[in-house]
Amino acid sequence: MLPADGVPERYRGREDGHYYGGPRFAARVAAPLGAALLEPHDGWLDDLPVAFTRRSVCRVPLSEARRRTGPLFVKPPTDKSFPAAVHPDGASLSPLPPDSGDPLVQISEVVLWEDEFRLFLLDGEIRTGSQYARYGRLDAAPLAGHPREAAVRAFAHRLAGECGDTLPGAVVVDVGYMSRPGRAADWAVVEANMAWFSTLYAADPGRALDVVLRSAGPRGLVRERDLAFRRARPTEAAP
Repeated sequence: MLPADGVPERYRGREDGHYYGGPRFAARVAAPLGAALLEPHDGWLDDLPVAFTRRSVCRVPLSEARRRTGPLFVKPPTDKSFPAAVHPDGASLSPLPPDSGDPLVQISEVVLWEDEFRLFLLDGEIRTGSQYARYGRLDAAPLAGHPREAAVRAFAHRLAGECGDTLPGAVVVDVGYMSRPGRAADWAVVEANMAWFSTLYAADPGRALDVVLRSAGPRGLVRERDLAFRRARPTEAAP
């Protein structure tokens, strides 16, 4: 546990630190801890084949999103800087402070998620997982022994086989059983998240820890395939 004012001197420069927490605090403490934070690229869901999204998803400037007709689902790409929510139209989106620029937001068509699951993936393998919602309401239950466990694992296995190289080796992916009027229900990806900033719900803590430690560990231990997924330091330009 780190103090609110940052990293104590005795822990700085050791190059053996790990991190679990929010992005804003990480911007202050990850570099002094010597930790490299892995995260999916902001546009990952946009670029995912429709066979895995089952819906239209795109990132647009907030100013453009505010001109869209609705209803639409709007969220920040990865950093949880504002609450994800369904809006009747783009005009209902709250404007940001004047000095915040025109950030990209992710918009998608509104769908019904019957069951949603959080999966902690390590090199494409589900280390642990949890149901976290049913019909949009929090309802945590372990993946192990769940009636839909086999279907979740089959979908995740196909996703890892076809698109695993587009994700960090340690990552959290949320998937769900999705339905829309006039179309058959099917499995789809909800989103991908940083393992070092993901709630466990009913996942096994010990097995999730394997993923968290790889996702935010010493810079010198980052594997070559994960170099492109390192979160930029505050003084660095984002790739």
